[in-house]
Amino acid sequence: MTAGTELLTVPQVVARLQLGRSAVYDLLRTGQLASITLGRARRIPTHALTDFIQTRLEQDAA
Repeated sequence: MTAGTELLTVPQVVARLQLGRSAVYDLLRTGQLASITLGRARRIPTHALTDFIQTRLEQDAA
């Protein structure tokens, strides 16, 4: 993780992707969206969210 990496909460990712909470947790559980665990909290690095979106765009374009 680089010095400028922002960590997002699950509710923040829910709002950015406009998906339900369970859908975001499914993406985390299946490894499609990377996250780290700090204690009991899940945090998603902004670059992981960007990578996920880019991968989906490339898949849809193919």
